[in-house]
Amino acid sequence: MSLTRVQHFSISLDGFGTGEGQSLDTPFGHAGERLHEWMFVTRWWHQLVGKPGGSGGIDDAFARRHDVGIGAEIMGARKFGPPGWHEDPEWKGWWGPNPPFHTPVFVLTHHTRPSIEMEGGTTFHFLNASPADALETARKAADGRDVRLGGGATLIREFLAARLVDHMHIAVVPILLGRGVRLLDGLEGLEKDYEIEATASPSGVTHVTFTRAGV
Repeated sequence: MSLTRVQHFSISLDGFGTGEGQSLDTPFGHAGERLHEWMFVTRWWHQLVGKPGGSGGIDDAFARRHDVGIGAEIMGARKFGPPGWHEDPEWKGWWGPNPPFHTPVFVLTHHTRPSIEMEGGTTFHFLNASPADALETARKAADGRDVRLGGGATLIREFLAARLVDHMHIAVVPILLGRGVRLLDGLEGLEKDYEIEATASPSGVTHVTFTRAGV
């Protein structure tokens, strides 16, 4: 069965999935890279970017689950680009000519445009759709494999509120941001729908997984 998954989405101790003030130079606002430093030092990340070395252990084991079984991704407009990207017809995302997705990617936006085919198997499609309709479209493209919700926090929260997420992995990073966009606001009682496990890493990151009962 095709699942809807969130894989290693990082949040701060106070619940923020991105900082305030996102721009072209600061994709995660004032948070900078602090939410993702745990991932950048893993062996998985080093292999992904063609660097030697990197750390193993718990963080690496969780990071390696990111792409396993994924056939399509859904992301929000703010993950695809900074505020105002829709006004630049040449904008093709943050990731250069060969983005790391290698699947169809569906960008939820009020500013649709023609699909963009990139190197390595990634094609960006732009949808103005509800979470349920977007998921139906992505599942067809995934061809039996899982659909990953790539973020940002607002998009994931909308899918959680619509009860459309089967599995979620959150990496709780030991920093305080104080401002930005929180992941879980307004989702009181969410835990009742999931089996929850937490795994602490020596890095200080706590990996929390939510798996819908019966999945």
